[in-house]
Amino acid sequence: MTQLRIIFAGSGEFGVPTLAALHDQGHELVCVVTQPDRPAGRGRGVTPTPISQWATQAGLSVIPTDNINALSLPDADLMVAIAFGQKIARAVIEKPRLGAINLHASRLPKYRGAAPINWAILNGDAITGNSIIRLADRMDAGAILAQSEIEISRTETAGELHDRLSLDGVTLTLRTIEHLANGTAIETPQDESLATIAPKLSRKSAMLDFTQPAAVVCRAILGLYPWPGCRVRLCDVQGLEVARMRLVRAEVAGEDGPRWEPGEITAAGTIQSGNETFRLLELQPDGGKAMSMADYRRGHRWQAGLRLQAIE
Repeated sequence: MTQLRIIFAGSGEFGVPTLAALHDQGHELVCVVTQPDRPAGRGRGVTPTPISQWATQAGLSVIPTDNINALSLPDADLMVAIAFGQKIARAVIEKPRLGAINLHASRLPKYRGAAPINWAILNGDAITGNSIIRLADRMDAGAILAQSEIEISRTETAGELHDRLSLDGVTLTLRTIEHLANGTAIETPQDESLATIAPKLSRKSAMLDFTQPAAVVCRAILGLYPWPGCRVRLCDVQGLEVARMRLVRAEVAGEDGPRWEPGEITAAGTIQSGNETFRLLELQPDGGKAMSMADYRRGHRWQAGLRLQAIE
């Protein structure tokens, strides 16, 4: 294995396994560039990025910045950018001897943008994967150096798929770096006619509409957990709030006899949505941990006539 001098640019958890692997493989991480510390959590305490936390514990040189293009970065063989969160200028990209590469969580050109994992589930895709691309002037439009392919499980959440793709990216990145180092890398331009966008999500994105088909609602629940998370209030027949929760995992249950109102719990314990119902498999009560529907029903109200209402 060829050992290189590498600048790593990243912020989110998605890049931590690859950063750890580069360190373990003996590559010289000359610096780790990341976003500045930001308020996080309920207490809004200032918190370093996951990349910053890991790199600091490993004794690496960490440079927090809100503008990587204003830095005078050291010489390096390669820049590796993963979930960094900033646009990197061409001058910075071209400075390392072998240029700069990016690990992106989709099979490009599909799902360019901020939320490829979520949109793969929201759109009901059966297959996804990672891409290693050259950094380019346009978002996620660089030439493809390598790709992987993995199946999306039927009731897999975005958080679970994120973790699987994060680990999958390690092997793909290490193999690509070796090909770049020995001159065997093959670059394939993306087909612009096949490009799609995976736009950034917000809390409003997670407002469920129970008039939509049950399959659409189930994909939203899975594709938006853990963030932004589909939050609902459970109301009784008078409309009084009984509980609040975040929906975690669900599956289509089919039709359930007489038509129920949208969001209403049926006699079978399923939830009406569109012309069908869906079965809630897992939820997270406000202030609590995620639990199975069976566990929730042992200690909380859940009967026909109660209704779910979406909230931000």
